[in-house]
Amino acid sequence: MAWADIVVTTVGGALSATVGVFVGGILTRQAQDRHWLRDRQLMAYQDLLREYATFSMIMRRAHLGRTGWDYDWAVWSAALMSASLVAPNTVATEIDRFGQAVQRFLDVTAGVDTTTAPLSQDQFEQAMVAPARAQLALVNAMRRSVGRNQAPLSTSLGGAHGRRPHRKQQD
Repeated sequence: MAWADIVVTTVGGALSATVGVFVGGILTRQAQDRHWLRDRQLMAYQDLLREYATFSMIMRRAHLGRTGWDYDWAVWSAALMSASLVAPNTVATEIDRFGQAVQRFLDVTAGVDTTTAPLSQDQFEQAMVAPARAQLALVNAMRRSVGRNQAPLSTSLGGAHGRRPHRKQQD
């Protein structure tokens, strides 16, 4: 009987260790997958918001400076698609709403000849209202998705829609 106890104990210990290693491997892999996905989400979200800031500033400068402008819209489309691919449903819904608000903004601002008939600063600011609201909702959804402890933001991002502060005139 002593040999049977030794064999059962040894086999049981080895089996327990094997199961523990297997389960530990699965749990580790799941944690690594979550970290990988979160890293990809953050990069995609940053790219999307960076591209939005880039083309909105280009267009603002063109309208206010009465100059021409150029932007590679393929980069914007790729940023939208990349963020949508890695986003959870709630964030993907906000990305879609944001994209629709940006499209309405572009309908008003992008088809205008900025050298001869630019929008005034007030008109441009009015066109920025809907995208700014959609951007705030999107950023809050992004914040919730990457960290449950993130409190929602309550104000527009980038100051007054990227406006430069007024400079004091020197005497």
